[in-house]
Amino acid sequence: MFCPYCRYPDSRVVDSRTTDDGLAIRRRRQCPDCGRRFSTTETASLNVIKRSGVVEPFSREKIVSGVRKACQGRPVTDSDLAVLAQRVEETVRLSGAAQIEANDIGLAILQPLRELDEVAYLRFASVYQGFDSLDDFEAAITLLRVEHEAAETGSRDAAARDAAARDAAE
Repeated sequence: MFCPYCRYPDSRVVDSRTTDDGLAIRRRRQCPDCGRRFSTTETASLNVIKRSGVVEPFSREKIVSGVRKACQGRPVTDSDLAVLAQRVEETVRLSGAAQIEANDIGLAILQPLRELDEVAYLRFASVYQGFDSLDDFEAAITLLRVEHEAAETGSRDAAARDAAARDAAE
């Protein structure tokens, strides 16, 4: 690490801390030659392999801008999109790979977007998964309905179990 002030080819780490999001390390360094201090940030690089074969750095901003189009006119805030992008990045980084295909990022977007807004999810999925007909939309909507009904049934069953447990305790 060259000193940014005197270009001395070495420095000493004085302090290391993780950033608030936990994805980088901030190091405070001191040059042994001129004595001045400076900070560096270290992150694990993550590259995206696009469909064309081009490799570029991962960008949360690209996720936000892509998902923002699907969320147009929906009650989704910028902070919701930022949280979604962070969740996607965390999911992608958990794979441990230094390079990931764009398709895998799209798959990682689907579930958090579905939890955020189902209409935006359908919009994004229709483009991402290449819906070709109304049948594709109907199948996706049917799947959402089945999962909603299962969740509601599970909630009702849990409430019934709780009530039965209270009755038995009395």
